[in-house]
Amino acid sequence: MPIVAQSTETTDWVSRFADEVIEESERRAPGKPVVVASGLSPSGPIHLGNLREVMTPHLVADEIRRRGYEVRHLISWDDYDRYRKVPKGIAGVDEDTFKEHIGKPLTSVPAPEGSAYPNWAEHFKAAMIASLAELGVEFDGISQTAQYTSGVYRDQILHAMKHRGEIDAVLAQYRTKPKPAAKKQQKPVDEAELEAEEGSGAASEDDGSSGSAGYFPYKPYCGRCDKDFTTVTAYDDDSTEMTYTCTACGFSETVRLSEFNRGKLVWKVDWPMRWAFEGVIFEPSGVDHSSPGSSYQVGGQIVGIFGGKQPIGPMYAFVGISGMAKMSSSRGGVPTPADALQIMEPQLLRWLYARRRPNQSFKIAFDQEIQRLYDEWDKLAGKVADGSALPGDVAAYTRAVGTAAGELPKTPRPLPYRTLASVADITAGHQDQALRILSDLDPANPLSSLDEARPRYDKAEAWINTHVPADQRTIVRDEPDAELLKSLDEPSQQSIRLLLDGLEEHWSLDGLTHLVYGVPKVQAGFSADATPKELPPEIKTAQRSFFALLYHLLVGRDTGPRLPTLLLAVGQDRVRALLGE
Repeated sequence: MPIVAQSTETTDWVSRFADEVIEESERRAPGKPVVVASGLSPSGPIHLGNLREVMTPHLVADEIRRRGYEVRHLISWDDYDRYRKVPKGIAGVDEDTFKEHIGKPLTSVPAPEGSAYPNWAEHFKAAMIASLAELGVEFDGISQTAQYTSGVYRDQILHAMKHRGEIDAVLAQYRTKPKPAAKKQQKPVDEAELEAEEGSGAASEDDGSSGSAGYFPYKPYCGRCDKDFTTVTAYDDDSTEMTYTCTACGFSETVRLSEFNRGKLVWKVDWPMRWAFEGVIFEPSGVDHSSPGSSYQVGGQIVGIFGGKQPIGPMYAFVGISGMAKMSSSRGGVPTPADALQIMEPQLLRWLYARRRPNQSFKIAFDQEIQRLYDEWDKLAGKVADGSALPGDVAAYTRAVGTAAGELPKTPRPLPYRTLASVADITAGHQDQALRILSDLDPANPLSSLDEARPRYDKAEAWINTHVPADQRTIVRDEPDAELLKSLDEPSQQSIRLLLDGLEEHWSLDGLTHLVYGVPKVQAGFSADATPKELPPEIKTAQRSFFALLYHLLVGRDTGPRLPTLLLAVGQDRVRALLGE
């Protein structure tokens, strides 16, 4: 029995969908587990756009679990899809060699050279499975290769063949319609859907084959070359005898479909068949599914042939990457969840998906913007702790930090990400130096071990090492810039003296922040504690000039990490030496 009948918090999209899904599940399958679903094609790296296909139902399923209901989150691995093309940029993949496998099931294609996995599909599934575990996503994985080759779908296949006329009639409604003008792709594309939408006309690869023998919604893989360049040329409903020919190798054979397990339903039939077979109540889909003739729209008409109903299916929008174009899982070089988790904690990544409605696009930052995102995240954590956060923000935060099973592992001392990144940058992997600097951030409560700042410190260090260009890394001077020091005018020399005089007294992150911002104020005759409202606009200009001078004297550039962090990293003695004392 459920613990809570209905959510008391309906200010966020997850709760609203959970209400709808529970109501629909009780109407369709009372007393049975609520079924939500995702589908992923391991045709290449499974990227952060694909992750929305998983996170949307995961968050809804988790909310339903929190209310005490039993939920199954199915992830269908579309590993029996055809190998469409050779992705570019994949290590261990020679394009000419792998072209020979086009048309085979993904599980029949060898893994990239050097992989520990038995085939192409398992190689790319493995990284996603590991990432989902880190993200706290609980799911039941279903291999479509296993389902088809073991005969699990045999009755459904025979049913589709028997009712092929009805299926053909549905598909025919769209075949004669002109294609809309091509639009710039605004979403990550699932490989099965891409394959589905590329075909056109009666012989399109997603619709099935049609010729003198009629229409067939089933595609066999060739018994000789294992490819799907096949055409069904004859089929008998009573005996289930099927004859097909392969245009790739010329092979032809006649088999009994009631005993044959080397083929699959075409995509636009396969998807609604699974909805009915699994009793799916909720499954999202990409924005392209909303167009006439798309797999989701057509599936809504075909699912009834299998005795099922179309799931509740929100359309999800594009997930972007700062500074990068659209993602496609058939290409290498696109950021994956594993790439994101290398530089950010699971909580932050979960939050990015939880805080936006599925139809809202958002970006995941691999550039400097990640520091701002972390600042925003830490500010939200503070508001949640003191009770000042809005209900919707609290809901998103709660979904980010844990699941119905409990909280995700977290950093004991979550120091500011930008500070950790600066320290990692300056210390260049020297952990004892990093601990010294981080302990100086708050002398009254110093770190006893760098582990207190982990895993956030490790994520920040990985970001510095993998996403910050070499020319933007911080290298502290070995020797003072004697020429620059000699050329300083009296006001500049005075500003340096004021800073050096206050170093010892202000040697903490907060203290140095007060000091470096206060020096230009004091020089202009104001108190170091004066607020911006009490100061003329030119003080900001003076502060920028002072900061630029310090950067040049310390690191030879006019910008760098935040000055208080930089000063702590360099250390008092070295700061004094580089500033000419």
